[in-house]
Amino acid sequence: MPAHVPESASVPASSPVAASACLALAMVLVGSSVVAGKIMVAELPVQFASALRFVLALAILLPLLRLREGGLPRLSHRSWLVLAGQALCGSFLFTVCLLHGLALTTPASAGIITATTPACMGLIAWIFMRERPTLKVGLGMALSVAGLLAVNVVSAPGSGAPAPLVGNLLVLGAVLFESLFLLLRKAVPEPLTPLAASTVVSLFGLAWFLPGAVVDLVFVIPASGGLAGVSVTGWLSVAYYGVFVTVLAYLLWFAGITRVPASTAGVFTAIMPVSALVLSAAILAEPVGVPQLAGCACVLAGIVLISRR
Repeated sequence: MPAHVPESASVPASSPVAASACLALAMVLVGSSVVAGKIMVAELPVQFASALRFVLALAILLPLLRLREGGLPRLSHRSWLVLAGQALCGSFLFTVCLLHGLALTTPASAGIITATTPACMGLIAWIFMRERPTLKVGLGMALSVAGLLAVNVVSAPGSGAPAPLVGNLLVLGAVLFESLFLLLRKAVPEPLTPLAASTVVSLFGLAWFLPGAVVDLVFVIPASGGLAGVSVTGWLSVAYYGVFVTVLAYLLWFAGITRVPASTAGVFTAIMPVSALVLSAAILAEPVGVPQLAGCACVLAGIVLISRR
């Protein structure tokens, strides 16, 4: 394998402002996965669609990594295990819990649960990474969570979802796994570019999904009428998931996460449900009222409070 490229040589997020912008844009894209996932699981099995998403992502990432850095990075065995665990949490378990949860509940209900992500990340960083949040960070986290609850609480009831309790529990599991995924990158001591980190995590993500994808392809898909019945919208949702939610969001998040404290990065996850709400209203025609708009303002105020020096 080639000598590793220093992270600072290829990461644009060298300043706190640039890092904050990367984290914010990444969470906008992750929030859009709620809408894309809702469309995707209506037509394709979760494991097959997710494996296909990583195949598309790697078709972009692997040639780009070869061109820019000469190939996969040199890492210790421990770092490979950490990245495998990161992919297990964020690429596999988060996706499985979220997509299966969305099949049983609504994006609005899922938004209520994902509102706990900033607090979950801050708590994990405090307990395991010894990053005790300052008063400013704590206020920003509290304001973000309060805003997210206001964003989602009105649109939660009356969903007509098939099994909302089970779906909400699955989304709660997704929150935990997403928090672990977003923080585990900081446990890799070697300099690792966002491109290399995104590629390695995507490789492990494909490996985790591959066995279930084979089962879906052999047994589930033929029983449901085959792939011929999948609409253009269904295929486009898979392509969007692979290119934007996987490639671009991973690159942006990995570019920003190593430049800020974990507790600060956790506040930017507050953008995710706001993005999901706005896109759900625009694409899935979910209603948006004054409480939701007020909640969005609280979330943005919390992010400003945290990111300002």
